Amino acid sequence: MESSKLLLITGVSSGFGRALAQEALAVGHRVVGTVRNEQAKHDFEALSTDKAFARILDVTEFDAIDRVVAEIEASVGPVDVLVNNAGYGHEGILEESPLSEMRQQFDVNVFGAVAMMKAVLPFMRERRRGHVLNITSMGGYITMPGIAYYCGSKFALEGISDALAKEVQPFGIAVTAVAPGSFRTDWAGRSMSRTPRSIPDYDAFFEPVRKARMEKSGKQLGDPAKAARAMLAVIHADHPPAHLLLGSDALQLVRSNLSTVASDLCAWEHVTVSTDG
Repeated sequence: MESSKLLLITGVSSGFGRALAQEALAVGHRVVGTVRNEQAKHDFEALSTDKAFARILDVTEFDAIDRVVAEIEASVGPVDVLVNNAGYGHEGILEESPLSEMRQQFDVNVFGAVAMMKAVLPFMRERRRGHVLNITSMGGYITMPGIAYYCGSKFALEGISDALAKEVQPFGIAVTAVAPGSFRTDWAGRSMSRTPRSIPDYDAFFEPVRKARMEKSGKQLGDPAKAARAMLAVIHADHPPAHLLLGSDALQLVRSNLSTVASDLCAWEHVTVSTDG
């Protein structure tokens, strides 16, 4: 196989994090995975006695992250790849959803990911090599009703990834934003936080959307194991992409959205250029 690497993956108890960890271990990589409790730590380390290492870490415990990453570097080895996978979905009509739920969504999906990047970058920069994979979403390109806070967090992470890639490219560090479409993870199941409904005006419009999303959970087109293998291919690429969509649904929806944006730009071009001078 290609050279073995040490991957640090946040949120390895389920979903993409678990799938990527298992695929990486299967081809000989070492993996440090963050988990939330002792039982999850035991379960993860049981995957491989000499290649799977777990650390208990909540990515919203920002003050603990630097210490945990420094300990991993000192006791396990140099982190070659950081995978910011920890995250969750929030569903709720914006008008109904408290700001506290938006803050929590951004704390996990954005601030936690940024804190992890800030912790590994000094080590990667000193070595002049490294790769950061940020698991975003097609919801970082397109929007759907009822997931405004989630889409906002993923748009933010896409933009941060893109800017960071330009900042660290001179140091041999790559950054890839991986945007999955609909996959058979638990994103829309028990992992999703749902704001209770409270405004009847939205009932006719939104209740069918919520019902369809719940019924589709577990039956999505995407295979997490195949997504994991795609991510491993990116990790080993000589020239990894700054952005990677996963899933034919993501490709179709994002292309359609980009086409709509292009149409709007053309239709309003005369107004756009009228502001010069």
